[in-house]
Amino acid sequence: MSNSNPSDSPFIARQARLAETFIKSGIDCIALNPGPSLMYLTGLDFHLMERPVIAVFLPAEAPILVIPRLESLKLEGLPFAIRAFTYDEDPSEWPGVFQTAFRAAGIEAAKVGVEPIRLRLLELRILEKAAPNASFISAEENLAALRKFKDESEVATMREAVQIAQRGLLATLPMIKAGVTEREIAAELMVQLLRAGGEPEPAFSPIVSGGPNSANPHASPSDRPLQKGDLLVIDWGAAYKGYLSDLTRTFAIGPVEPEYVQIARIVAEANAAGRAAAGPGVAAGLVDKAAREVIEKTGYGAFFTTRTGHGLGMEVHEEPYIRSGNPYILQPGNVFTIEPGIYLPGRNGVRVEDNVVITQNGSECLSDLPRELRLLG
Repeated sequence: MSNSNPSDSPFIARQARLAETFIKSGIDCIALNPGPSLMYLTGLDFHLMERPVIAVFLPAEAPILVIPRLESLKLEGLPFAIRAFTYDEDPSEWPGVFQTAFRAAGIEAAKVGVEPIRLRLLELRILEKAAPNASFISAEENLAALRKFKDESEVATMREAVQIAQRGLLATLPMIKAGVTEREIAAELMVQLLRAGGEPEPAFSPIVSGGPNSANPHASPSDRPLQKGDLLVIDWGAAYKGYLSDLTRTFAIGPVEPEYVQIARIVAEANAAGRAAAGPGVAAGLVDKAAREVIEKTGYGAFFTTRTGHGLGMEVHEEPYIRSGNPYILQPGNVFTIEPGIYLPGRNGVRVEDNVVITQNGSECLSDLPRELRLLG
């Protein structure tokens, strides 16, 4: 099942590059359930639900896909060949369909690669029953080896995801003042991201945290009203055509203590140092070190409790990870965040986060909102 113009599609090349990783990792095929990797390899987007969906990618054959019949319209016009097996609503008939599909794939006794953080017990049990002599091992490295390198089209899509996020935040700022709750700000931001062109399913639930809550790097929006003297951390992103952005800016609600102004300046400097250090041939750990040293030299090193960044793409956290000691050498096409922070427990916190892509000659920052502490409300 395919259309007549596959040359315009990246999916055939992606599937071929995936197959090239099989020999090195000692696996015979990869089985995926719905998620970013399946979408990356096929362009197909299925919800995780009670009706299982499994795709099997083989080294020299068309992929096999088992789906509910109600999803079959999604296969029309695919730019690559696929062998589809469909089932109806009676669950008692499903095992037979999966067994037929896996027999066609020849994986009854294969070494099957899976995604440990994605595969549910539901799909694992189906795989085990349909291929009882197969063994299941992690294919995380196989998939990361592909997805951590973004091509020009992917970077362009992520650049637009960044612009959508920035427009959404700028449209939200006028309503932020003392007395407004974190939850109210988060709700308005979600609306503005949609209006700015973001997809209905957001990149992630935004972090909107003021005052003592801002000292928690992963706080959830609460009903706490903002107060004069608070710092306000907003960590948000947009989804666009399957790709994500992830940004953070920190604001002051009215005049704040001089120390808070100081740590905001330090974090902005650390962010700049991390961005300046990033480039092809540079170890990810050295980017973390460049940002971390700025904060450590000011005596706040103990309050920078997170890594400096993480890879970004179809997931908000993926390889490469910008952490202390990571020897991974950055290469063109890597996209990641630079997000140093200082978090003073029980008081206030600051984070400044940008999205960066490694280029042939250096790096490009996809985000350009001002990074200095901005006074609101």
